[in-house]
Amino acid sequence: MNKLQLKARLATMSFLEFAIWGAYLISMGMFLGSNGLGNYVFWFYTVQGLVSIFMPALVGIVADRWIPAQKTLAICQLLAGIFMIGTGIVAKEQIESQGTLSFGLVFALYTVSVAFFMPTIGLTNSVSFNGLEKGGLSTVNDFPAIRTMGTVGFICAELFVNFVSIGGETIQHSYTQFYVSGILSICLAAYALTLPACPVRSDGDKKSLVDALGLKAFTLFRRRDMAVFFIFSMLLGVSLQITNSYGSSFIYHFKSILEYQGSWWTDNATFLISISQCSEALCILAIPFFLKRFKIKGVMLMAMFAWVLRFGFFGIGNPDGGVVFLILSCIVYGVAFDFFNVSGGLYVDSRTDVAQRSSAQGLFMLMTNGIGASVGTFLAGTCVVNPLVNAPGLSPEQQLEGWRESWFIFAAYALIVTILFFFIFKENNTATNNAEIKETESTDGGGFVETK
Repeated sequence: MNKLQLKARLATMSFLEFAIWGAYLISMGMFLGSNGLGNYVFWFYTVQGLVSIFMPALVGIVADRWIPAQKTLAICQLLAGIFMIGTGIVAKEQIESQGTLSFGLVFALYTVSVAFFMPTIGLTNSVSFNGLEKGGLSTVNDFPAIRTMGTVGFICAELFVNFVSIGGETIQHSYTQFYVSGILSICLAAYALTLPACPVRSDGDKKSLVDALGLKAFTLFRRRDMAVFFIFSMLLGVSLQITNSYGSSFIYHFKSILEYQGSWWTDNATFLISISQCSEALCILAIPFFLKRFKIKGVMLMAMFAWVLRFGFFGIGNPDGGVVFLILSCIVYGVAFDFFNVSGGLYVDSRTDVAQRSSAQGLFMLMTNGIGASVGTFLAGTCVVNPLVNAPGLSPEQQLEGWRESWFIFAAYALIVTILFFFIFKENNTATNNAEIKETESTDGGGFVETK
């Protein structure tokens, strides 16, 4: 296999990996909310963060010690696909028999599916790095293009479920989105078995469970600078999954308001949200420019204020004369999401020694995409959206006002975090040379799209 073929095969793996996620992540909240589970939407997104706290580390131990990463990837995707298709089958039966969804079995099957899916994000990185090294290619220079195809896959899946109709109903409003995701998982499971073999570690290279779970990195909390940084990482992580959980549901709700009925944007909510992923891919390219001029703290502050705009624009937007604000919200998402993840990864790398860097990066992800995102999604659902939007007896107009109030509450929260960060976080004068920026853009920047 020549180098071009190898890169194409790894890019195909990345494309499929994130197409699996894109098939339902944005549209699922809208489907659930339209079929009786509006009060439970937050659970379906919270559980992704919960399983991400422990499953990737545990599956990583398996791939390191016993089953090669490409085979572990195949097993996980096969199980994820089977349970996701099972989610679709149960959802179909419930809608046809009772006209609505019941929470228990649908959620249980979905939870098992995402528990096996979330570790595959790290596994695809491992397979890519191994293949590139075996093929004599550079992980720094050649991986970003491969990883970018994951974002392309996510966007393509979003557009597919938005525009393709089955039985007169677009997939974004149907249980069929679970079938699409499950089928793609099974395809990737088969495809993974044909990828370059990954080694398992010898006995001398085995990590302890404490090392594998990254628990030693918690000693960094003894240092004030790192403790402050990780706490703010968690506080910002609260915002990460809120618009994924409720963005499409909010846009689709305008369909129930007389003056907005017939709007093209309300019928294509998933397409509108997909602008966020397009912005995300482009913003990665701008990070080195901003890091050179504004340093790490400046870039982090930009990311935090972008979250204020992300929520605030949703609060004042509508699918008619205010659609420009919805589009602006999607555009600033790229800054909000990428700038903190990449600059945060650089800060962690520059402030920890070589022996702790991997576990410190794992702790950064745990605080943002594990604890922060889980807590944030749970609180957003139970304390804000459910009381203001999904309370019994509210008219569509009252629900719309509840949506707007919810977005402004989230914006106010992000603004408070931004102000506190400005005054409390002290940037150390750590050198950030062009080589470091380039490496971070290529490795961390390419790998953070998965934390939607």
